[in-house]
Amino acid sequence: MSKFVAAGITAFAAEHFSGCLPLFLAAAGVMVASGCSAIKPADSFTLLTELPPGFSIKGEASYVPRTGEMCSVPAKKGRNFPGLKFFEQKLSAGAQTARFEVPLTSTEGGCPLVLKSFGYEVDAKYGAARLNLGRDYTGIAFQDGIADSQNAPSPMVLQKQCEWFFRTVGPKRYIAKILECKSVATPEQENGTVAKGPLQLAQLVGKTVKVVFAISSEESPAMGDNWVKFPTGWKRCMGESLEDPYAFCNGNITDFKPFKMPDGRDCTVYPNCTEQGQ
Repeated sequence: MSKFVAAGITAFAAEHFSGCLPLFLAAAGVMVASGCSAIKPADSFTLLTELPPGFSIKGEASYVPRTGEMCSVPAKKGRNFPGLKFFEQKLSAGAQTARFEVPLTSTEGGCPLVLKSFGYEVDAKYGAARLNLGRDYTGIAFQDGIADSQNAPSPMVLQKQCEWFFRTVGPKRYIAKILECKSVATPEQENGTVAKGPLQLAQLVGKTVKVVFAISSEESPAMGDNWVKFPTGWKRCMGESLEDPYAFCNGNITDFKPFKMPDGRDCTVYPNCTEQGQ
């Protein structure tokens, strides 16, 4: 980057951001949630994302030509281009709330663009090791045009329910987990206060949308006929032998095999690890 371009970016950041200049320059085009204050774009909405402990997200706002426009999204050059804007919230051991100011429109590249979707890449930790990580994708859809009503609640609350699905992997049968997150209707959507389906852009100017991610307290096997549930927890079917990697029950609900928790403990019942729940 030349000193003239760098100076231009610095001047722009100093004019439009308050207390965020180091972060703005370090992010180099990636919008990152932070505690500093930034002036909201005139045509935007606030996206709050509530995350359980051990979660992180990356967000991708996608833009398309406004309804009736004959132009096209400019060609992609590198990771950042007019049709996409990126956001990120880092992993935290505790519950956290990410706050993003998301533009509803864009004129970058000379084509009037409107927000089409906001996609989440959701990562969640289930153990201390680097690979003890589950990932899923979910998002929000938006609709251009005239709003049915301008009286959308603010914040408008959307719910994402996440669940862990467990299985065993490898010859030592370590527990690994798969994360699945999906949209569930809120009470407001059930009673019709908030419509289901894409959010209307015309309703969102200056408003707040809150997306609440919750994790289910119950976990389920990732595959059927591998585990049997008892009052003390789930037991792993033996299959044909200890070495059988698939180990379907096939009606045998009396022979089981041990497995290892992500932290290395030898266990016979999931998730309490032993018959006594220790």
